[in-house]
Amino acid sequence: MNSSNKKFKDIDEYIQSHPKDVQKILMEIRKTVKKAAPNAKEKISYGMPAFILNGNLVYFAAFKNHIGFYPLPSGINSFKKELSTYKTSKGAIQFPIDKPMPLSLITKIVKYRVKEDMTKRKK
Repeated sequence: MNSSNKKFKDIDEYIQSHPKDVQKILMEIRKTVKKAAPNAKEKISYGMPAFILNGNLVYFAAFKNHIGFYPLPSGINSFKKELSTYKTSKGAIQFPIDKPMPLSLITKIVKYRVKEDMTKRKK
């Protein structure tokens, strides 16, 4: 289901390329990220939705059985405990597509990444 080999012009087009039930999840995540990082710009990067502030904040993408959420390694390391029930790797989190999305956790991670991004900019 991930369409990373297709070139999307924007996040709307990316979301529209998925089945209705997945579109709903992707729109929820997009809205959650926008609310947590209101100044971030949206773009497509590596074939998936991305949010950029001074640098890359987070990415997300739909796959057959999960939503991939990519808050960079720091965004995962700082929330290890809360993420313990999810499959994670160095830079990715897999949220099962058949379970409710942990929107409050996504909000916390995005806000953490915004703060980190702003701190980096000041240096």
